[in-house]
Amino acid sequence: MSIDDKSKQDLEDFKSYIIAEKNFSEHTAKAYCSDILSFLVWMDGESCEEVNFQKVREYLHFIQKFNYKKTTIARKIASLRTFYKYLYRERRVETNPAINLNAPKRPKSLPKFLTPDEVEQILNNTKIETPAGYRNRTILELLWATGMRISELSGLNFGDLNLEHNEIRVFGKGSKERIILVTDRAKNFLERYIETARTLIPKGFPVPDTGEDSPVFINNTGYRLQTRTIRNVINDVVEKINLPKHVTPHVFRHSFATHLIENGADLRVVQELLGHASISNTQIYTHVSTQHLKEVYNEAHPRA
Repeated sequence: MSIDDKSKQDLEDFKSYIIAEKNFSEHTAKAYCSDILSFLVWMDGESCEEVNFQKVREYLHFIQKFNYKKTTIARKIASLRTFYKYLYRERRVETNPAINLNAPKRPKSLPKFLTPDEVEQILNNTKIETPAGYRNRTILELLWATGMRISELSGLNFGDLNLEHNEIRVFGKGSKERIILVTDRAKNFLERYIETARTLIPKGFPVPDTGEDSPVFINNTGYRLQTRTIRNVINDVVEKINLPKHVTPHVFRHSFATHLIENGADLRVVQELLGHASISNTQIYTHVSTQHLKEVYNEAHPRA
């Protein structure tokens, strides 16, 4: 199967558009481009600029045979809609063949979260005897204390820190800036990491300075620590303590939000701390809290 040159160029231009103008994350941009690439391969040499609504429907019927999850189908449809919206905006197509596509309803699932005891178990089993180990513990302390996204933590620069006031500036989805708050415990770990462990992490490589644009968290070659390393840190600890849950950095974020709600935090405050554009995204944590309340009730009440 082949892809015509015009379609290849459209895909390259689309990739630049969603990264530079739409501010898609690297992960989302990669997924969208992969979806469009699969569509172009299926087209087998036909130009994507000559597609009509019926052709798009044929493609969606074709991918049904692979038994994708509804969430995957929904993303593939979103990719096509965004791609053709871009082509229509650029006047490369006369009509948008994907404008009337309807995505399947996504199953509603409550986010998984950790209890405070489980979080402490993970934190206490993160070895801090080495500089890298101390960095890892600091990272997990910050994830639990702030609810920030893993990409936001990886992207922290020294100019974003205002530890005197227990504040950190982060840039979330769409490069939206917000201020998050840090507990004294997490701040103390961060300060000690900066003062001692950070300079010892690079092995035979220069240590980046602490200028405003310098990364806070670095790897053993002195470059910015990547999100994959942070995921591996969590996986290693969870595997070691045999915690019967699948724990990701985002589970720390869910846990942060859930326990704020359970302890009476105002929904608007939690929305601001998480950087949610809509409060409807935050309201799901009230459902998590209610579910947890029912579980505790059923376990504790003698007639439940």
